[in-house]
Amino acid sequence: MKKGSFSVKRGLPPGTLVYTGRHVEDFEIEVIDYDAEKVKELKTGKIEDCLPLIEKGAVTWINVIGLHNTEAIRKVGEHLNLHPLVLEDILNVTQRPKVEFFDDYIFLVLKMLTYNPELRKIESEHISVILGQKFVLTFQEKRGDLFDPVRGRIRSNKGIIRKRGPDYLFYALIDVLVDNYFYMLEKLGDEIEELEGEVIGSPASGTVHKIHELKRNLIELRRSIWPLREILNLLYKEKPDLIKEETIPYLRDVYDHIIQVIEIIESLRETTGGLLDVYLSSVSNKMNEVMKVLTIIATIFMPITFIAGIYGMNFEYMPELKWRWGYPVVLIAMLIISLGMIIYFRRKKWL
Repeated sequence: MKKGSFSVKRGLPPGTLVYTGRHVEDFEIEVIDYDAEKVKELKTGKIEDCLPLIEKGAVTWINVIGLHNTEAIRKVGEHLNLHPLVLEDILNVTQRPKVEFFDDYIFLVLKMLTYNPELRKIESEHISVILGQKFVLTFQEKRGDLFDPVRGRIRSNKGIIRKRGPDYLFYALIDVLVDNYFYMLEKLGDEIEELEGEVIGSPASGTVHKIHELKRNLIELRRSIWPLREILNLLYKEKPDLIKEETIPYLRDVYDHIIQVIEIIESLRETTGGLLDVYLSSVSNKMNEVMKVLTIIATIFMPITFIAGIYGMNFEYMPELKWRWGYPVVLIAMLIISLGMIIYFRRKKWL
C-alpha cells in the first residue's frame, strides 16, 4: 500500500480502522514500567500483558510498533477505552499534527523526521502519543525511533524523569522530537552552503534539481512542524488536569524551541528561493560571456570576409589580380585589420 494513500478510506464510515501507510511485518509492544526505585521492561505481542503494570501505580510507557496490525490496535483501544476516531487518526499516516483533550487522556499526533544522507531527503514517520493518568502510550509505524535518549535516562535514573509522573515523560518524548528538528535544519543548512558555492562558482544542469529537492525538504519540515506551534501553545496555556503545574514550564520551553525552529525554516526558505534566482542569473551571465566571445569573433571576421568576397568574384578585369605581391599584401592587410580590432576591443574593455 502506498504511504499517504487517501483513496483507501473513501466512502468508509467514521472510526473505520484502516492503515494508510506502508505495510511492515514487525509488530511488537515495548513496555517500560518505572518509579524512583526500580525499572521493569517487557516486550510482548499482546496488550493484555501490559494492563497489570498500568494498575500498579508506577509510570508505564507502552510503545506499540507496527500500525499495519489493525486488529491489535483495536484491542489496545478497547482495553484503554480510546475513542474510535482516535484509533482512526493513529492509523492515518496523512493526519497532520494535532492535540485533542479527553476526560481521562490527551491525544497527540506528531511527525518523527529523519534525514537520509544518500537520498538527501527528509523522511517522515507518523507518531501518536496518548497521555493517561498512569501511562504514556506511543504508536509508531516501524521499528527504530529517536526515543533512545529518553530510555537511557529512565534506565540510568539520570535527571528527574524517574521522580516525575507520566506528564513529564510525555514532555520528554516531545522534547526529543523537537531537538531532532534542529538537527534536520543543521543538515539542510549545510546543503544550502554547499549549493551556494556551486551556484556561484560552477552551476550545472543538476544544480536546479538539488535546489528543488532542498525546497521539497523544507516544505516537508514546515508542514510537519508548523502545527506544533498551536499544539504546544494549547498544552501549556490550557493547563489540562493530566499535566501538573511543575511540568508547564518545560512545555513552555519546548514552545520557545518550536518558534525558533519555525523562524529558521522561514529563513532557509527565503535563502533557497534566492538560490534559484542566483542560479538563473549565473547561467544568464555565463551565456552572455559566451555570446560576447562569439560576437567578437564574428565581428573580427566581418572585414576579412568582405575582403575575401571581393577578391573571390572571379571577374577577368580586376585590379591586383596579376600583381605579384597582391596575395601576401591582402593577407597582411587582413591580419592588421584583425589585430587592430582586437586592440580596439581591449581598450574598450570588451575583452
